[in-house]
Amino acid sequence: MDITVSFRHTEPIESLKAYAEEKMSKMKKYLDTPLEAHIVLSIEKFRHQADVTLSVNGTRIKGVEETGDMYSAIDQVMDKIEKQLKRHLAKIRSRRPENIKGEDALALEEAVEAGEMEREERTIEVERLVAKPMDPEEAAMQLELSQQDFLVFRNARSREINVIYLRRDGNLGLIEPAA
Repeated sequence: MDITVSFRHTEPIESLKAYAEEKMSKMKKYLDTPLEAHIVLSIEKFRHQADVTLSVNGTRIKGVEETGDMYSAIDQVMDKIEKQLKRHLAKIRSRRPENIKGEDALALEEAVEAGEMEREERTIEVERLVAKPMDPEEAAMQLELSQQDFLVFRNARSREINVIYLRRDGNLGLIEPAA
């Protein structure tokens, strides 16, 4: 993480620089790629301004905040940057959901749990089963005994995987693979 802190119209204050760097380093938890940040702290009369530019994989995220206190300006601009960063990462993930890895996946789960994500993600539960060989008539009896809407089985005659299901009209349907 490459963080540079610049001061305008004021003398460099080490405590402000350390505070800004500490706040920016917290953004690292959302990324696993190198991050480049430039922070400009300026004072004009009674206005304390914090200007942050963040480069993430070629994308620029920028935030500016102006208050009466430099520490609160830094806090507020970091909140803005964090919100923009989360939105940017969510957009990337929605385009390429297969590329979620490591810390990014944890950050996304935390954001979803915290209710910060507007879009609700679907989860796919994987269930492994052994498809027993049976005739379609036997599968129909098994389906009626179970309280489920479908049953996956191996057809004893063709040795192919079949699915028998309960149709909306109350009858049963059978799905066989095409030859």
